[in-house]
Amino acid sequence: MIGHILAFVCIMIWGSTFVSSKILLDTFTPIELLFIRFLIGFLTLCILSPKILKLEKRKDEIWYILSGLTGVFLYYFIESTALVYTYATNVGVIISIAPFFTSILAYLCFKDEPFKINFVVGFIVAFIGIFFISFNGQQMHLSPKGDILTIVAAIMWAIYSVVLKKVNALGHTSIQNTKRIFAWGLFFMTISLPILGFDVSMEEILIPLNLLNLLFLGVIACAGCFVIWNHSCSILGSVRTNQYVYLNPIATIIFSVIILHEKITPCIVLGTILTLSGLIISEYKKES
Repeated sequence: MIGHILAFVCIMIWGSTFVSSKILLDTFTPIELLFIRFLIGFLTLCILSPKILKLEKRKDEIWYILSGLTGVFLYYFIESTALVYTYATNVGVIISIAPFFTSILAYLCFKDEPFKINFVVGFIVAFIGIFFISFNGQQMHLSPKGDILTIVAAIMWAIYSVVLKKVNALGHTSIQNTKRIFAWGLFFMTISLPILGFDVSMEEILIPLNLLNLLFLGVIACAGCFVIWNHSCSILGSVRTNQYVYLNPIATIIFSVIILHEKITPCIVLGTILTLSGLIISEYKKES
């Protein structure tokens, strides 16, 4: 139950981050926002857990490197870049296939997370629901470059979720693991900045609206959510935790209504019912 609650809370917070990101992208580029956001998150974790994590085996570092590369740098950067070439609704629908990729990879890598038929059925039902939510009866506009990038981003998150199982198996706390993962993510961002560009002034950061949103994204959405998400994965497993990604569009709807005063349509209601049904079907276990 704790694992499910943590995953749910995390997805609800992540579902609200689009508002802050939309505001900040008027001032910062995707890579600038990404770097500042995770730098704040990393510094927050350093305050919470200042002790440097010492690994028993040097070869264990590879799992942190892969986690930082796939789950922090590549996933977020590719997803942000995809938004330049395609519609946000396309990204919202396509990124929801991440749990499916996670299930396949987990089955191939760890036989203890079996690939069950109810997961496939639940995925199909949830994906149809997400389609209704995201497109809301409107015509779908395909953009091959952006849509393909979104699929790649979903694969990166699936790889991160599977690699995270190896990280959690090392026996360190979620805060220590997340801090080290962030450090490697920031490393890959830093070496890419000379190529992608970074031109940010303190005046821009200290604008009250920008600072408030940066702190929300860095402290809560990054530091806080990554810790509780990683802890949820250690309790439930990568496959079951990632099924909560299906709820991301629903979280987005809730905050759209509260903050942007958008209307709830019949398509959204139907999509919400289907998405929740898909999650329940995926979680169903036949009693012996």
